[in-house]
Amino acid sequence: MILLKLGFVTCGLIYATLVGTLFALQRDLQYFPTREDPAPEALGLSGVSRETLTTPDGESLVLWHAPAAPGRPTVLFLHGNGGSIAHRADRLAFYQSRGLGAAFLSWRGYGGSTGTPDEAGLLQDGETALAFLSRQGIAPVILVAESLGTGVAVQLAARHPVGALVLEAPYTAAVDVAARAYPVFPVRWLMHDQFRSRDHIAKVRAPLLILHGERDEVIPFAFGQTLYTLANEPKTLLSLGPVGHAATADPATWALGAEFIDRVFPP
Repeated sequence: MILLKLGFVTCGLIYATLVGTLFALQRDLQYFPTREDPAPEALGLSGVSRETLTTPDGESLVLWHAPAAPGRPTVLFLHGNGGSIAHRADRLAFYQSRGLGAAFLSWRGYGGSTGTPDEAGLLQDGETALAFLSRQGIAPVILVAESLGTGVAVQLAARHPVGALVLEAPYTAAVDVAARAYPVFPVRWLMHDQFRSRDHIAKVRAPLLILHGERDEVIPFAFGQTLYTLANEPKTLLSLGPVGHAATADPATWALGAEFIDRVFPP
């Protein structure tokens, strides 16, 4: 009996240590920034300016901006939790090739932007980028977001009248993704940055497109389906077929988003 009790106590202590470690390191498991900050032209881009924006809490953000062709909308692109906008230069060039304006925001702590990422901060970053475009008289603005960025995009679209919303591999809530990844831990009690898109999507009135791979191992297809169910019309859900999370980096995915934008705002 003594050995059995000792075993239970030991297991309990190990579990508590693991929970404490997960709690302490949770943002290191959620955000994977890189600090590359090349000039757009160094990556082969032309017609792109590097803007520096200041957030209400004093952080300095990098935003790459390419103006739209006359009469065309501008895409405000919100990237996922890994890499930086420098890794997405080919996507920006793609939007330029379609005549779309492009504003690629580097989250705080990513690329050349200062600070460290968290949910409240990323929401401020998105608000700051929208305010910059508004001051420039740029409209309409289409929010296009991938993965982690979809949680910010949904909240921005719920607060502001945007032209359309395109979500690639979205989730119902980041905490739902984490709870699935760590089922033995009380993630819903511990997680700081929950990005609860399911609580905000019903406030979005803009035309919505959701793109999701059916074999997405990071954010399962079912999460995109559920978010679609909670959304208002007009809305469209397109399966990307039997592909995984990496489909967000596929030009075929970007093309589906661009075709949707062209339907909402015909060239």
